[in-house]
Amino acid sequence: MSVINRLHVAVTTRLAELREDGERGDSPVPTAVIIFGLVAVAMAVTAAALGAANDWMGNIPKAPK
Repeated sequence: MSVINRLHVAVTTRLAELREDGERGDSPVPTAVIIFGLVAVAMAVTAAALGAANDWMGNIPKAPK
């Protein structure tokens, strides 16, 4: 019975400590939104660079035969 009592006291004490500490950090949702936004911007920049490179390569005149 003493093991159950000790376990109960340990769990109760830990829960009380967790309730006292109101600041537990930022939730992962804003971080995921920021990462998704950065990935979207990176994809847009890459697509723009690819389009500009393809246009530039298309404007190079062909070598005469």
